[in-house]
Amino acid sequence: MTKAELIAEVAKKAGITKRAAELAVNATFDTIAEVAKQGDTLRIPRFGAFKVVTRKERTARNPRTGEPVKVPQTRLLRFSPSLELRSL
Repeated sequence: MTKAELIAEVAKKAGITKRAAELAVNATFDTIAEVAKQGDTLRIPRFGAFKVVTRKERTARNPRTGEPVKVPQTRLLRFSPSLELRSL
């Protein structure tokens, strides 16, 4: 499903215009991004949780040369589905 299809489906189910649905979908995605940038967890009941995790700095190997390469610490956004969503 594309973003346009999602917007159309939200508009149909909510009984609103596609423009209003687009604003709602964009606001939802923007809010998720803002919460992630702050490092907080966003929990949505019966859906799941978006959480920022930190991957430690590590040493990897270049597959061509075999020489070690340092991979810096990074932050990732993870999604954990709710039990209800996992059972699909």
